[in-house]
Amino acid sequence: MKLIIDTDPGIDDAMAIAYAAAAPEIELIGLTTVFGNTHVHQSSRNARFLLDKLGLDLPVAEGAAVALGADTHSPSEHVHGPEGFGDLTDIPEIGRNHALPAAEFLVDMARTHKKKLVVCAVGPLTNIANAIRLDPEFAGNLGRLVIMGGAVYCPGNITNHAEANIYHDAIAAEEVFATPPDTVLVGLDVTLKTLYETADFESLAMRSPDMGSFLRDISRFYLKFYKDVGGLEGCGLHDSTAVIACSHGAMFDMVETGLRVVTEGDQKGATQPDPERPTVRVCRDVDGAGVVQLFTDRVASLP
Repeated sequence: MKLIIDTDPGIDDAMAIAYAAAAPEIELIGLTTVFGNTHVHQSSRNARFLLDKLGLDLPVAEGAAVALGADTHSPSEHVHGPEGFGDLTDIPEIGRNHALPAAEFLVDMARTHKKKLVVCAVGPLTNIANAIRLDPEFAGNLGRLVIMGGAVYCPGNITNHAEANIYHDAIAAEEVFATPPDTVLVGLDVTLKTLYETADFESLAMRSPDMGSFLRDISRFYLKFYKDVGGLEGCGLHDSTAVIACSHGAMFDMVETGLRVVTEGDQKGATQPDPERPTVRVCRDVDGAGVVQLFTDRVASLP
């Protein structure tokens, strides 16, 4: 399966990219970057740093710096740290971004690998909306779009109504769900059932001394946030669960429904079922223990 991850690394993004690099059923062919957990230039730097650390020579195409209709963005420093990787702040600039911006790169790759490309979007959906705007055939050329976002049947995490990725560009999400490709939504309905605890990170570090130790070290900041804010003893494998859904759909219970996104007001970012919209598959339940084990086993195969 050919995969592009649209990402804003981000601690859980780093975990998802490491998983994709390790999974034998996934052929990772590039990353596109977006604002979100970090400013977009930090997302791109972090993506290139991660690929170098994983020994992968793949393109990184930089995308949107702000949401549709916005002119500024404030990153989630309290969740992911000032540079996106927790307490790690000295992150080198390695290589250069791809010549094409993210939306053009996505359009080109979907056309080149017609119906065989899966895009896993684990940040705000701005790049995906821009690709749909850029090429009316993009949705049809894409094999599948898997989105980490939304809280359809459960409360949100950035507000009571909204999940963070959708909230940060509700207009883009609304546009994507209005004319979606073949889409799977992996939201808080399932990702909070995949808690990865301190002991899991320690076990991973023992089995994978380089990458596993790196993920353990940057996760300490993230785990403290989960503990302080939610009283949880672990972090949800949000982005990794979405990547796993790209190839292991049988681990999820899904329902088909159209979706609408509230774009303003107190419920901004809410993902609401709408039977008048084209259907997407919304994950409602997951084998959480199985996802945790699969993540560990795959990433533990890395050096």
